Amino acid sequence: MKIEYFARNATIDEQVRRYAEEKLKKLAKFLDDPEQAEARVTLESEKHHFVAEVQVNHRHGTLVAKETAGQMLDAVNLAVDKVETQAERSRKKHKERRRRAQRAETNGHHWPVEVIARDSIVGGDGGRRTPRVVETVRLHIKPMSIEEAALELDEGDHEVVVFRDMDTDRLSVLYKRRDDNYGLIAPVL
Repeated sequence: MKIEYFARNATIDEQVRRYAEEKLKKLAKFLDDPEQAEARVTLESEKHHFVAEVQVNHRHGTLVAKETAGQMLDAVNLAVDKVETQAERSRKKHKERRRRAQRAETNGHHWPVEVIARDSIVGGDGGRRTPRVVETVRLHIKPMSIEEAALELDEGDHEVVVFRDMDTDRLSVLYKRRDDNYGLIAPVL
């Protein structure tokens, strides 16, 4: 991990550098590619306290923490601990997304969605034609709560999320309305 140090109204001695490097080495276990990660440690001395800001850029994003303490090493310790917690949470979230995707592919239910061209249904002369499928999409039906479905709808590129509601164990559809609210279709079987 490449580490850059910056100081404002303070000097960074060798003890602080070694301490920060040791703490950041422990952070590497939560990063996918620690050799490519870059860390920026900014230390600042204010009237009666020290401020440490740690920013780590890695493959999946940026982690930032800013902490204040009475001693320089304490501020560094608090900031690096906070970044480590963020990295651990980010790694768990990334692993869980991959795990869910694999689970959905292996044992998920598939519900084909077909888009039908409008002009294939009604002809130019008003006559009926046989519908023609122009696109087919396979959606994975996973058990989840309405909140999880809303998150997936925000993060994904689909306009609807078909899921099995964990509370009712029924098939439901969540879609985004034109007024930026959500609509829920919960069929009664």
